[in-house]
Amino acid sequence: MGVRGELFTKQVILDNRSYFFNVKENWAGDVFLQVVESKNKEGAEFDRHAIVVFADDMQKFCKGLEDSLGFIEKDRKAKAKARAERKLEKEAKYGPKKKIHRNSKDSDEAPEQIHKSPVKRTGRVHVVSKLPENQ
Repeated sequence: MGVRGELFTKQVILDNRSYFFNVKENWAGDVFLQVVESKNKEGAEFDRHAIVVFADDMQKFCKGLEDSLGFIEKDRKAKAKARAERKLEKEAKYGPKKKIHRNSKDSDEAPEQIHKSPVKRTGRVHVVSKLPENQ
């Protein structure tokens, strides 16, 4: 047993935070799970939060966790299905989405011909205008 009553520790490292799952035993011999979240603050400081679940309550805790995870998974699938249905409805109404690529570098015209073109280019919108006949 560790100095602080630790029997087992598992660390999970994510982007800007870490989780520690510590199984500990207190001075009375009660075994419990301590879940600690540690987030980086500015500088070398850490923001730490912990919850403790005793062994007697572990089954209820795990049942609540499983129910919550089940809801999240069901909700995720429902949202994905709704997104797919909206996309199909949109494609049925407007047709499949077409990609339009605009790149002035792909023009076959020489640079001096682009400026003499009857097409006036203003940003992303192309407006056709008539040039004076004098030019």
